[in-house]
Amino acid sequence: MEAKFPSETAGKSIRCKAAVCRRAGEPLLIEEIEVAPPKAGEVRIKILCTSLCHTDISFWKSESEPFSFFPRIFGHEAAGIVESVGEDVEEVKVGDLVLPVVQRNCGECRDCKFKGNSCTKFATEFPHAMPSDGTSRFLDKNGQPLHHFIWVSSFAEYTVVDMAHLVKISPEVPVDKACLLSCGVTTGVGATMKAAQVEEGSTVAIFGLGTVGLAVAEGARIRGASKIIGIDKNPDKFEIGKMFGVTDFVNPTSCGKDLVKRVIQEMTDGGADYCFECVGSTSLMKDAFDSSRPGCGKTVILGMDMHGSPLSIHPFEILTGRCIVGAIYGGVKSKQDIPILVEKYLQKELNLDGFITHEIKFKDINKAFDLLLEGKSLRCIIWMDK
Repeated sequence: MEAKFPSETAGKSIRCKAAVCRRAGEPLLIEEIEVAPPKAGEVRIKILCTSLCHTDISFWKSESEPFSFFPRIFGHEAAGIVESVGEDVEEVKVGDLVLPVVQRNCGECRDCKFKGNSCTKFATEFPHAMPSDGTSRFLDKNGQPLHHFIWVSSFAEYTVVDMAHLVKISPEVPVDKACLLSCGVTTGVGATMKAAQVEEGSTVAIFGLGTVGLAVAEGARIRGASKIIGIDKNPDKFEIGKMFGVTDFVNPTSCGKDLVKRVIQEMTDGGADYCFECVGSTSLMKDAFDSSRPGCGKTVILGMDMHGSPLSIHPFEILTGRCIVGAIYGGVKSKQDIPILVEKYLQKELNLDGFITHEIKFKDINKAFDLLLEGKSLRCIIWMDK
């Protein structure tokens, strides 16, 4: 895919539409905004399509610091094309197909060069603004600044992203499928490759079969896991899960007197080799850990508990060999690993199509919130120009 932009827009502000959230929990309003040109190291993107993630919902609901910044432009899972670049940007050019990503990857700092995916390019975090200087690139129709959302803000026809938060991908990928690799699917599939390093023949238990949980199942399938157990209160998730490799299903509400951990232990001859918590519940994190295999079981936390509830584990359980790790973005280094996932999709090894359950126009963006809140969708693609 290639797009041409009139040269007169480079270096100048662009007026466009955005879905603005004025107050926590309120419907988004389609407003005209002004998007500033990119500064050094930044890129301005024309968003082609975006989707809604549970992280957007969590922050949209929140009225407490440090999560509550309003008015704000949400959205962080998207695909777009480069409209213009700031100084010192050489990695992409106008017309390139790109994915904005929350987890930055500058490729130059110590952390990017070694283990983990925690980029330390910027000394201070500004989740509500540009990471380089803590200022906004958005103004509303009255000239007032609008807050960014975790360095992406894709619920706008144009956005500005630091190059550390941007990945160039093959134009062969349909943009709606590419969009999914911007966050949720990459988190789940990536966790099986990076954070857990699931081996062929191993057993996997997944707590929560939303998009991330199903992506874990897809990743475990690709890695050759022998048994993939999905744990969810919604019985409909088993049939959905089968499309992504789930072999067994456990409904916690139907376990009777048996604890979930005992059911998992019986199904896996002592405990699952790998457990993934994909909801963001401290109690489920404990269940996942307790369901892992003594001596070598590994529990990967992918969900975020917005309440900050403490997780209590007896030191002896760690001493015996079990371990528990957290993994932002599945442990993926975006610039290195997303192109690998793109290639797997192009080679028909990775199922992306099954995650798309709905498609809507940008003007109907609030319907995406309703669908996700009602549990009716995995990913709803929001088209900017349709």
